[in-house]
Amino acid sequence: MRCNHRGGASPSPKAIRLADEHRVIAVCPETVGGLPTPRPAAERRPDGRVVAEDGSDVTAPYGRGAAGTVELARASGARQAVLKARSPSCGCHQVYVDGLLVDGEGVAAQALREAGIEVRSEEDL
Repeated sequence: MRCNHRGGASPSPKAIRLADEHRVIAVCPETVGGLPTPRPAAERRPDGRVVAEDGSDVTAPYGRGAAGTVELARASGARQAVLKARSPSCGCHQVYVDGLLVDGEGVAAQALREAGIEVRSEEDL
């Protein structure tokens, strides 16, 4: 899906191959939350906010996208989510804070985990 902040795709061959044996539902929490593609890069802050590189607070759309993604996961009976590494939405091991890669998780990854969905990165495959 062409939904990354630059307007391109970030394909993972291993994630794509999951569709050979599993039902896969492709979703971008950031676009579900109403953010355009392309959009300014963003980072999750330690206080939970998400701030775009232009300084705008985009916490609300990230929250809407996370909630919508959880709703979709529940409605489809999903038990697992394979997410994009280091994303402010989908990072499930690390995210960027003030330009530094730190241990933490994105907004959607956190929401899915809290909803009981197993989350992992495409790099875990």
